[in-house]
Amino acid sequence: MKNTMYKCTMKELPVEDQPREKMIKYGVDKLSNSELLALIIRSGFAQRTAVELSQDILNKFQGLKGLVNLSVEELEAIKGVGIAKATQIKALIELSKRIHIARGNLKSVVQSPTEVASLLMPKLRFLKQEVFGVVLLDIKNTVISTPIISKGGLNNSIVHPREVFKEAVKRSSAALILFHNHPSGVPKPSSDDIKITERLIKAGEIMGIEILDHIIIGDNTFCSMKEKEII
Repeated sequence: MKNTMYKCTMKELPVEDQPREKMIKYGVDKLSNSELLALIIRSGFAQRTAVELSQDILNKFQGLKGLVNLSVEELEAIKGVGIAKATQIKALIELSKRIHIARGNLKSVVQSPTEVASLLMPKLRFLKQEVFGVVLLDIKNTVISTPIISKGGLNNSIVHPREVFKEAVKRSSAALILFHNHPSGVPKPSSDDIKITERLIKAGEIMGIEILDHIIIGDNTFCSMKEKEII
């Protein structure tokens, strides 16, 4: 009796439907999230194409937002995702974060709370921990830097005027804008947020450095205490 070898072949899309060919023909902006991710992981496995596997990943973690803070181990737990694909995805996420931060560090002039929020949003919206920082400005409202001052919930022991204004004095700032994020995604100011802001405004008056606003970053939304007339 003749032996027969059964070979498991990898499932593939027709050439015209493969992400690389679609990107070349129609442009990268025409690709879906799963197709873009498929270009990173490059291959699927016996039962799933790269696009289908990418869609499985996005479905499991509820879209792109869910990928941001995943570990390599969490990615590896998905069927069809080994160490190579997991590290490729993790590298992509980290590179995206660094690109956003690099863009935010470009010298820019801010004239409104919306412009400040746009500068900070990519850096803060997905953080699971609350952080507090300042936007340091020169006399023309050009951003000097956006240092993080503290991590953890806002209270008087963590957010101390000495630490806030040390950065401002060191960089010869004419004014500054306070900022912090709410990991809940809802940027509603708490009573502690308001009390600490008022305390820092008084300290700024003594130092001769004006605090223009306090921006709270949520999930693709923000609150300006100045716009809300809280300060």
